[in-house]
Amino acid sequence: MKNGLEDVVAAETQLSHVDGEAGQLIIRGVSLDHLAGHASYEDVVALLFGGLLGQAYDRAELARRLGEMRAEVFAHVGAVDGPLLELPPVDIMRALIARLPDGDDLDTALRLLAAPAVFLPAALRLKLGEAPVAPKPALSHSADILAMLGDRMPSKQEVAALDAYLVTISDHGLNASTFASRVVASTKAGLTSSVLAAIGALKGPLHGGAPGPVLDMLEAIGTAENAEAWLLDALDHGERLMGFGHRVYRVRDPRADALKGALKRLTTADPASHHRIQLAEAVEQSALAILKARKPDRPLDVNVEFYTALLLDALSFPREAFTGVFAIGRTVGWIAHAREQALEGRLIRPRSLYVGPLPQQAA
Repeated sequence: MKNGLEDVVAAETQLSHVDGEAGQLIIRGVSLDHLAGHASYEDVVALLFGGLLGQAYDRAELARRLGEMRAEVFAHVGAVDGPLLELPPVDIMRALIARLPDGDDLDTALRLLAAPAVFLPAALRLKLGEAPVAPKPALSHSADILAMLGDRMPSKQEVAALDAYLVTISDHGLNASTFASRVVASTKAGLTSSVLAAIGALKGPLHGGAPGPVLDMLEAIGTAENAEAWLLDALDHGERLMGFGHRVYRVRDPRADALKGALKRLTTADPASHHRIQLAEAVEQSALAILKARKPDRPLDVNVEFYTALLLDALSFPREAFTGVFAIGRTVGWIAHAREQALEGRLIRPRSLYVGPLPQQAA
């Protein structure tokens, strides 16, 4: 037995491969280095869904139907009432997704891809006292998300940056939320049930809830000159450096470089954003040097959370929405894994080791 199932193989998959020693991520035979910055969200949906939903389809048809589904699910936004609006954005999003029918076909899958992309921007606007913006089905998925968020047409650079993010985090092996999705799918429950289970796992701070504090850390440090002293003081007080270290990767998380590149392309002409990137790079360099000196036997490098926080902030997502944006991108992976499990796997039913008291024997 290994606590936390460390290194235990629980499924065979053709969807993604995480090589923690080499720092490589492969998504259905394609390296992340090739996908990030080149593929759109619709491209990676076609890549991950291929052969899992019972029919062939091309990218253009998939994009058209996904746009129609965004328009369809928008009707559920009207169900948001006062008590629901008091919840965090990811919980509002999850509650609205729970209104959708369960199923295992392509329409269900596309509806579930559309749902968080529509519900999260709507929830954010409603919490600000602003009216939700209706989807524009003719737009790409990323462009429509940004248009619904800001009530304006996004720039090509903004769309490319969000595409890069959604592609980069689309799938990542058998992480906690993906495993939750596969467990539910193994019972032959529908895709909606699998996605809801995955969101429940994702919102935990040890999984998808950590990017926001990266911004808190950078703001507390303030300037590059303060970085070393601040980081040393944090470690002396037993605090974790946000954005560093990963359960699987023993070298640099490849997604960090993909998102750093997307961020630099987005903010080239913005002096304020350029200054923040310079601060982030200074903090990264100082943190890596300090961690190497303090913990030489424990490989700790920058992870996906570090540049996720900066990228999503630059795209005007508030930090309380970061987990929800993660869900927008990861839902395609959850669905693909759920279908793979339902088609090829068995009911997931591991054993437990009882370590409690035994009944008292009669004298």
